[in-house]
Amino acid sequence: MIEGLHWLGHSSFRWEGSKTVYFDPWKITKGSKTADIICVSHEHFDHCSKDDIAKIISPATVIVTSASGRDQLSSLASSCGEIHAMAPGDTYETGGIAIRAVASYNIGKKFHEKSAKKLGFIVTMDGAAVYHAGDTDRIPEMDSLKCDTALLPVSGTYVMTADEAVEAAIVIKPKVAVPMHYGDIVGKLSDAKRFEDALKDKVEVKIMRKEE
Repeated sequence: MIEGLHWLGHSSFRWEGSKTVYFDPWKITKGSKTADIICVSHEHFDHCSKDDIAKIISPATVIVTSASGRDQLSSLASSCGEIHAMAPGDTYETGGIAIRAVASYNIGKKFHEKSAKKLGFIVTMDGAAVYHAGDTDRIPEMDSLKCDTALLPVSGTYVMTADEAVEAAIVIKPKVAVPMHYGDIVGKLSDAKRFEDALKDKVEVKIMRKEE
């Protein structure tokens, strides 16, 4: 398990190492640790929350996001160091942290279309790589991804089902797979449990406790 990784509910995580990195901060507790880097996968309210981001930014914070996410967060530009827009395939480095934007989209449903260029991220810090899949189905681009920890949605409806996330974990082959995108809006703990059970003896799964 990646040290310093904290699940904040839904698709929101904080990763603490040489820098403090947040993924899709939402329903953040006031007084939470200030971010060095914030990765925002796309512009939907439960992933791109200006109110929550405002709680954890400083004049040095770098926000990386999609073009639509940058537009939605433009009012925060004067309060942080930079808002950097990325598209799938782009790479960026800040403060010694390597960030790769990867594709994140639906197949057969229209919530997150490929043409919208919403993002997942592979962030490498202190020699470890975390993949945050964003809101995605099991897509062909996953076949070439490499990471130590994969944060994968499991709730269905807007993203992969638990069974589809199992297929993704098997092809990605992370050291640890962490289910996300459940317990709020859509999805239940039972989805995470089904994901864990199906990957027994195939991929190590960590169901994380939500931090308050």
